[in-house]
Amino acid sequence: MATSRQYPDDIFVEGKFQTDEVLEVTDLAAGGTFAQVGAAGPDEARDAIDAAHRAQREMRETTLVQRAEWLETIADEIESRKAELADIIVREAGKPISSARGEVDSAVERFRRAVEEVHDLQGEFLEGTTAGHEGWKAIVKPQPVGTVLALTPYNYPLATTALQVAPALAGGNSVVLKPATKTPVSAAVLADCIEAADLPDGAFNYVAGRASDIGDVLAGDDRIDAIAMTGSSAAGKHVARESGMVNLHMELGGNAPAVIFPDADLTDAVGQCAKGSFKYAGQRCSAVSRVLAHEDVHDEMVDLLDAEMDNWEAGDLFDEETTFGPLISEEQADYVEELIADAVEKGADLVRGGEREGQFVEPTLLANVPHDARLIHEEQFGPIAVVTKFEDEAEALELANAGDMGLDAAVFTADYDRAMDVAERIEAGAVRINGAPSHGLGDIPFGGVKDSGIGREGLGYSIEAFVTTKSIVL
Repeated sequence: MATSRQYPDDIFVEGKFQTDEVLEVTDLAAGGTFAQVGAAGPDEARDAIDAAHRAQREMRETTLVQRAEWLETIADEIESRKAELADIIVREAGKPISSARGEVDSAVERFRRAVEEVHDLQGEFLEGTTAGHEGWKAIVKPQPVGTVLALTPYNYPLATTALQVAPALAGGNSVVLKPATKTPVSAAVLADCIEAADLPDGAFNYVAGRASDIGDVLAGDDRIDAIAMTGSSAAGKHVARESGMVNLHMELGGNAPAVIFPDADLTDAVGQCAKGSFKYAGQRCSAVSRVLAHEDVHDEMVDLLDAEMDNWEAGDLFDEETTFGPLISEEQADYVEELIADAVEKGADLVRGGEREGQFVEPTLLANVPHDARLIHEEQFGPIAVVTKFEDEAEALELANAGDMGLDAAVFTADYDRAMDVAERIEAGAVRINGAPSHGLGDIPFGGVKDSGIGREGLGYSIEAFVTTKSIVL
């Protein structure tokens, strides 16, 4: 695909595009390079923050009606470019076309739902209720925190970006957006869509670039007031060390267990676990990373999963029937291949798959995975169904809670009391009963414990992270 103004070869700062360096974006559908996007250096990154900082006062004085109109305009613009954006997501992220279209729909819906959430930022009127404050009356007004730095991931380059940018703008903040280096094109089109909304100059700044060049410059600048980030736990810790005293809003790594008890509906559980493990080749924070099956049903689960994997077929990413694609990079494929080899060396049974060609790793099924395998404790971001045994509920909880991450989990059982008890005791930000984890549009809050993040995402919940309050006592 030829580069065009719709895929800018520069960065967007204060309403103008500028830079000489470029990122070449790989076409995961057809090979080669399909677009070039401007690569900011440290100076351009600082320019973006300068612009955002200057726009803060004007943004703070905007009305809720203005913000709602912006968000509606942006949603309309994204929707009008659905086919173009879906094509981009297929190419830069390697998603099948059906999933890419769904991602565009999610982005549109997230901006439209933010319109609804804006109307809740009306503040409140309070009266004093303590000794010394009798007769006091106060207006408590939500106010923007200032400038929000949005650091977005490669796996949902448009939908997750919408979940950060829409709440930030709804709260009246300036935004500096740095997309993932491997998937900056959909965010570049989003910058075009936001430009159409006619925000104040400097209110939105798109700064693509290599994290090694500009990541610390952006995160470490004292003029950044909040950081919204989706990424790995290691990257999140690094940003936190650099950022200092800012509001951190982070959804980080996951290693979700699916706990299968003997009384579970195994047919349903298998379908849910397969989808949880193989959707987008497992490159999701909420992916089912470990299937913890009771020893009485382990073998049956493996047999059913083996059969279910016939439905996960690779193919042309623009084919409506394709359900499976490549990993984002050869480096990620190297890592996944290494995890599979580690498990097999330690005694796991390779039931199916395991082959790798370039960025493509076959859907892989491992059974009897030993508890000391790296796959039990590390986030994989690859297409592996990892099935391991547990003897009783205590061991299941020990396995589920092993490691430093706690984003999502699932429990499959017909026993309501056991489901609720186990869900309460699993250390995770969200636990789904008899279903695979799913973050959806953000109508239900999600986020992690331990090394899996700070705060909770979701449209209204994210807006709360990007506003503060001022009390005016009358």
